Amino acid sequence: MKRMKGGEEDSSGSPSERTPEACKKVRKQVDEDLETAEASESSECKWARLPQELLLHIFQYLPLLDRAYASQVCRGWNQAFHMPELWRCFEFELNQPASSYLKATHPDLIKQIIKRHSNHLQYVSFKVDSSMESAEAACDILSQLVNCSLKTLGLISTARPSFMEVPKSHFISALTVVFVNSKSLSSLKIDDTPVDDPSLKVLVANNSDTLKLLKMSSCPHVSPAGILCVADQCHGLRELALNYHLLSDELLLALSSEKHVHLEHLRIDVVSENPGQHFHTIKKSSWDAMVRHSPKFNLVMYFFLYEDEFGPFFNEEIPVTHLYFGRSVSKEVLGRVGLHCPRLVELVVCANGLRPLDEELIRIAKHCTQLSAIGLGECEVSCSAFVEFVKMCGHRLSQLSIMEEVLIPDHKYSLDEIHWEVSKHLGRVWFPDMMPTWEEKGVLSPPVTRCEPC
Repeated sequence: MKRMKGGEEDSSGSPSERTPEACKKVRKQVDEDLETAEASESSECKWARLPQELLLHIFQYLPLLDRAYASQVCRGWNQAFHMPELWRCFEFELNQPASSYLKATHPDLIKQIIKRHSNHLQYVSFKVDSSMESAEAACDILSQLVNCSLKTLGLISTARPSFMEVPKSHFISALTVVFVNSKSLSSLKIDDTPVDDPSLKVLVANNSDTLKLLKMSSCPHVSPAGILCVADQCHGLRELALNYHLLSDELLLALSSEKHVHLEHLRIDVVSENPGQHFHTIKKSSWDAMVRHSPKFNLVMYFFLYEDEFGPFFNEEIPVTHLYFGRSVSKEVLGRVGLHCPRLVELVVCANGLRPLDEELIRIAKHCTQLSAIGLGECEVSCSAFVEFVKMCGHRLSQLSIMEEVLIPDHKYSLDEIHWEVSKHLGRVWFPDMMPTWEEKGVLSPPVTRCEPC
């Protein structure tokens, strides 16, 4: 007898007439159907039974808000949400909705973090907008971190330096709480803040054995004596960033002492607040002591000066490795750079006058034998001089960012021809830039010490 199945005739006969192969096929189909039904009915249970280690790995890739929503799925996910490992690294985003389009960490979540996870925090940063309210909120949170032992702390102003508008006493009090209770800070980034000498002494008294990275550019209340105290006591310091007015011969000699480990990166911001500002001179012997003690250290210098303020600079040999001119710089200064910067690795000139830099560029190629990256903005260089420069150091140039309007055609090369000639000497295809490539990231990208990666 024939039976109908799914509109088709089933000629397999009665069960007693089926072959063993047909029976196996039917049993396999039944098992698969059962497994599918069980999977559809218990999928939620299986998700709930994911191992905590796997949940932790997944949660680490989720944005904070999504992570909070996920914690409401079931008890197991909520427990994973509160695992200490998930709160070691955290960035507080403090923005005022009325003045910023950036997202902000919800106040209720901040309260929960302080209540349940402050003792788990280790790598913390505060990102605030331009409002004083956001900076004050950051100080309020810092004041409550009495049970934590931070390893890294960063205070970041995304617009103007809003921490400078906070009452100094409020800021210092909040920062002191962290300095006293952490006792294991290895990385501290407090640029554009009202930190002062007494608070640095508290930092040193409690964290001198662990501090490796200190970035404090544009901190007007810190004196050379204050930063010298840090250098004298923090012998493990590997990276330091500060304004030029804090740099002194005494500081360089302190960083070069036998007790001090080898400094890896020193960043100096040379900024003119008013035209005609006077700048002191650092002795060549102090730089020489630094190089002898730390022969491989990177000296990064950012200059934002007016042309008549460069008198104290580049008159003697200086071990700068990464050099950035943010304002117009004269031919004379660039000529001195070519003579007195033998360790130069990267150079950016954002602007010059209307006089070609042919001789200066050739001099830099001749004397700066480690140069591997260069960027030129509002300058002028003849095509012939530029080709000669590439011939002299093309084999080591890993980055060549030249604006198209910088190159002036001459009797040897037109703009169309220079592309092929430069590409030939570089060993790769090269074109002039249509817009500056260093404004956002910068050509200057020295390796950065990461003491405790977040």
